[in-house]
Amino acid sequence: MRIDIITCLPELFEGPMNQSIVKRAQQKGHVAIHIHNLRDYSTDKHKHVDDYAFGGGAGMVLTIEPIDRCISELKSQRTYDEVIYLTPDGETLKQGMANHLSLKENIILLCGHYKGVDQRVRDHLITKEISIGDYVLSGGELAAMVLADSLIRLVPGVLNDESSALTDSFQDNLLAPPVYSRPAEYKGWKVPEILTSGHEAKIETWRHEQAVKRTQERRPDLLE
Repeated sequence: MRIDIITCLPELFEGPMNQSIVKRAQQKGHVAIHIHNLRDYSTDKHKHVDDYAFGGGAGMVLTIEPIDRCISELKSQRTYDEVIYLTPDGETLKQGMANHLSLKENIILLCGHYKGVDQRVRDHLITKEISIGDYVLSGGELAAMVLADSLIRLVPGVLNDESSALTDSFQDNLLAPPVYSRPAEYKGWKVPEILTSGHEAKIETWRHEQAVKRTQERRPDLLE
């Protein structure tokens, strides 16, 4: 998988995209992440990529020209499955969407900033709009990191145990059951006996029951 991220703040990606699972995924050659500075595509001598909104109002808007130049250059080099804009009013990111997008070969992530991007970008250049929740961030960079991480961990070969991703919360519309580790007793707090019984079938049944119970208590909407 190749992920191209367009942003006016490329420095924000230096840490998160070079740590832990995401770093290992790139080192193993399973994923390639390329960060593109939107200012490199500005023809303004001061490298401006924003301007005032027509009609007035507070806040600046990312202009269409540098975005179009960057996307056009990338598309001239390869075919992209999706050009995604991260925005609060997009479709909410859920596990099923992450599963689907993780199968794509090439995607572009466009990070909004200020009051967003010129609407013509959304009308003519974007194929999908995604939100990571009903709140507003200073820009789309953090949202792009969240989306990228949710996809990368699903790419075959990235996780040492690929079955791990299949047992995560939301994969089957259930929250994950509680998990325990050593020691089996600490300060009188004991691990449920079933988990130390060695009876795999009963353990799986217990885990499923706990997952259903937790989902009913915390996210009953997932069971509807």
